[in-house]
Amino acid sequence: MPLPNPRRIFASFRTDEEERQYSRRAFLNFMGFLGSCLIFSFVAQKLSGWKGLILP
Repeated sequence: MPLPNPRRIFASFRTDEEERQYSRRAFLNFMGFLGSCLIFSFVAQKLSGWKGLILP
């Protein structure tokens, strides 16, 4: 017997517009997280003086 999907349970209490807003916000938060990881990685690479993979 499969377990119920928690996302569907919570989504059933919201309107379609609210669900879209939550989805957009989650996507933008995720993209911001990935972007900040990328920036921190490049800054750490520059500060360490590592001359490995350097993009043009």
